[in-house]
Amino acid sequence: MTRQSDVLKAALSLAPVEKAELVDHLLRSLDNPDKEIDQLWAKEAENRIDAFERGKLKAISLEKVLEKY
Repeated sequence: MTRQSDVLKAALSLAPVEKAELVDHLLRSLDNPDKEIDQLWAKEAENRIDAFERGKLKAISLEKVLEKY
């Protein structure tokens, strides 16, 4: 057996709550936040809020957005 299949076999023998915790840990290990990108998105969000408040950007209702899709 390979190491991966050993790990999988062990993981499958866990209780459901333990499996969920393992999945959560694995998914979090894949997320490598980038502070620069986070700052750029925060600035973009602030710019959009400012534009909306100045009347330069209009809001669209959820219903209209969902109609499109």
